[in-house]
Amino acid sequence: MEEKSIVNDVLSSTKSSLKDYEGAIIETANMELRQTLQNLRNSSESFQYELFKLAEAKGYYTPAQNATSEEISKVKSELSNS
Repeated sequence: MEEKSIVNDVLSSTKSSLKDYEGAIIETANMELRQTLQNLRNSSESFQYELFKLAEAKGYYTPAQNATSEEISKVKSELSNS
């Protein structure tokens, strides 16, 4: 398997894991377990971002175009009015 495929697979798996952590966190009443899950999620998010930067630098991943100031303002306005 080539490096690009491995990196993309790991990014995809990490993204899925982050969703699973989030689901478990919001369903957990035990504060010690909740904190452990949050720490695991935070570590996974950091790992995902570092891997993303590597993938981007190697040309394996091209992120979406940055939002314009107007688009950002629109979303902020919509979210604050919810």
